Amino acid sequence: MGTYNTAMQKAFLAGSDSDVHGLISKRTVELDGVAVTQVTFGVGARWSNDLKSYAGTELCELPHVAYVVSGTLAVRMADGAEETFPAGHVMLLPPGHDAWTVGDEPCVFIEFSRGNDYYAH
Repeated sequence: MGTYNTAMQKAFLAGSDSDVHGLISKRTVELDGVAVTQVTFGVGARWSNDLKSYAGTELCELPHVAYVVSGTLAVRMADGAEETFPAGHVMLLPPGHDAWTVGDEPCVFIEFSRGNDYYAH
């Protein structure tokens, strides 16, 4: 069994700096090695248009575990499988995907990770 930090921790997402790439923005806070990121895909945002050149890969090659707060995100995997994730849903996205906003409302989701992804930069 590992050693766990037994102290409570708190962070304020709205107080962290926003990192913007085209129509996609994010704010990240760290809690004992767990990154918590609020990601906003604006209306018309698409990973392959807004983050592809920054990531340097054809598709997003990083896994994501997130809760969708508002709006809807559509995701297409490299094999063509497609799914939508509306507000209130939790998503686990394996590497090898593109994602975009559905409709005329921005999609906001809260992602939890142990680092090793481009949101940490």
